[in-house]
Amino acid sequence: MSVEMLQQVRERMMPMLRLVADEYRSRVPEGYPIVVDAVDRGVFGLEIDPSYAIYIASDGDQLFVDCYWRSSRYDARSSAMREIFSGSPIFDRRPLSLYVTDLQLRNMIAELMSRHNAQPGLVHISDS
Repeated sequence: MSVEMLQQVRERMMPMLRLVADEYRSRVPEGYPIVVDAVDRGVFGLEIDPSYAIYIASDGDQLFVDCYWRSSRYDARSSAMREIFSGSPIFDRRPLSLYVTDLQLRNMIAELMSRHNAQPGLVHISDS
């Protein structure tokens, strides 16, 4: 059942991913962004660059949103009680409802774009 749901979500989300890929093509390292379209293997998504990606995946029973990004090199919220390592990779897996809306899909992509655009040192690449 999950593979059929993955295919339905793919049909709705793939135009959004391709549009974002076209927008970022001139802003990211050569060879990126990469649109991953492997529904037969249970995954599709977008890699903006090596450190920022979103995938919609299926384990056969349930759908998940897998987000990958790097933490900021500076974080004012770090303290002795709550240590945060700068630049460490963050992998976030969230369950995806079978009744996900187009707005929710768009917001997941927007969250990834926001994280990419807010990274320090890339002012010349991202929108100002």
